[in-house]
Amino acid sequence: MKHAQIFMAFFRAGMLGYGGGPASIPLILAEVKRYGWMGDDEFSDILAIGNTLPGPIATKMAGYIGYRVGGILGMLNAIIASVFPTVVLMIILLVSLASFRDYPWVQGMTNGVVPVVAVMLGALTWGFIKRSKQDFGWMKVIFLLIGSILLIEIFGIHPALVILALLLFVFFRKPEKEQLKKEGETE
Repeated sequence: MKHAQIFMAFFRAGMLGYGGGPASIPLILAEVKRYGWMGDDEFSDILAIGNTLPGPIATKMAGYIGYRVGGILGMLNAIIASVFPTVVLMIILLVSLASFRDYPWVQGMTNGVVPVVAVMLGALTWGFIKRSKQDFGWMKVIFLLIGSILLIEIFGIHPALVILALLLFVFFRKPEKEQLKKEGETE
């Protein structure tokens, strides 16, 4: 039963995640929530770590979540389920759409996907920002967001290095309650 759930979850995400890995991340999150495999914080951590590694994000997330839920067989199951729809659809689309690619309705269909993916990624980002606010507060979240944009866009630092720096910041910061408790003990 567990392996059937893993397969169906990642098969659905693979079938509906038109637009590549980033477009399927909200779908994977919905499946993870549906089955209760992990919380939002752990999913956010997996997404952050997965973004720093090379390769397609949906496949990396499928592998980790499948392994966490069903071991080695779960990992293989999830990877096959997430890749299978893409392989089949690519073969079908390449064969059939090659003759239709110059038609305006085909170009309009592919152009119509871009705003949908942008909205899905925006909603996912807003959800992460709201959850970050609970841990850091609005001022730190805004500072980290603006700082990340500046480092990546203005200074040209690779996003993986910025994510690594943010992870180090999160893991090595002392929560304010512990800091206040230690300060109270020293007085």
